Amino acid sequence: MDVVRMDLADTGSPEGLVSLILKHEPSLPLPVPIEELALQLEVEEIAELKTDGFEGGLITDTNRSRGIILVKKGVSEPRRRFTIGHELGHFLIANHVPDKDGHFLCSKADLRTLSAKEGDRRAKMEVEANRFSSLILMPPPRLRDAFKRHPSPSLEHVFELAERFGVSKEAMARAYAAYHPEALAFVVVKDGKVGRVYHDGKRFPFVVANRGKPVPQGSLFYKKGLQIGIPSQIDSRLPDIWIDVSRDKRASTISEQVCLQQNGFALIMLWHESTEDEDENEDMTTRDRWRAQQERYRRD
Repeated sequence: MDVVRMDLADTGSPEGLVSLILKHEPSLPLPVPIEELALQLEVEEIAELKTDGFEGGLITDTNRSRGIILVKKGVSEPRRRFTIGHELGHFLIANHVPDKDGHFLCSKADLRTLSAKEGDRRAKMEVEANRFSSLILMPPPRLRDAFKRHPSPSLEHVFELAERFGVSKEAMARAYAAYHPEALAFVVVKDGKVGRVYHDGKRFPFVVANRGKPVPQGSLFYKKGLQIGIPSQIDSRLPDIWIDVSRDKRASTISEQVCLQQNGFALIMLWHESTEDEDENEDMTTRDRWRAQQERYRRD
């Protein structure tokens, strides 16, 4: 690698840092070698975290002249990679201040923090570290290239990209919703109840299904014969199952795909298509287009 820490001195934002890293490393391989990158950027060591109740940590000094990244022993490889990226973000973002004694200690909840209340500086630091980790492990230019090669959204594609980028399925679903040109949402389900929901609020309508409540009736989640690890076919659903439908506008189209996972988890993809500007004479449905694109993808 050619990038050095001095190359990153002109910015302190997650987006700016990742942009400069990619500028100096245009051929960064996939999965991104996050440990090698951290060591290249003056992290001295990646060691085992021995403090209970935390996923990762960073030991550094006031001037960030040195750093040691700590990772909980025994976590899966995607979680380990994301934690290293998170702690590297703390190390590189100059205005991140350790809790005490030059230590950052980050819990599982910290590594899932995506928003912060006004004035909550610590939560804001965790949000920025998470954003840095997501951006460096799943560089948006590489995602957009993948979407151009395979424009039809699907859970199969999410899972394929998760493996290619070396991240969890949930992390990839979050990035997929943010950067895919189609308006998508992903719902994480645990034991039949709605959990985390990922979508671009500017492109995807408000999801009315409440967290902690059962998956809405009418969802493909309840279809008989679903097998763990095998995504369902994509199919149209009544839009008001998932989104707030305005009565003064033409109904939108919602398509859905479900994949049951281990330990009571499931992942649901929602695909929203506004019908306001659609051609009245178009005779190919969303499902038909998806199946045709999937067939072309399999042949390729």
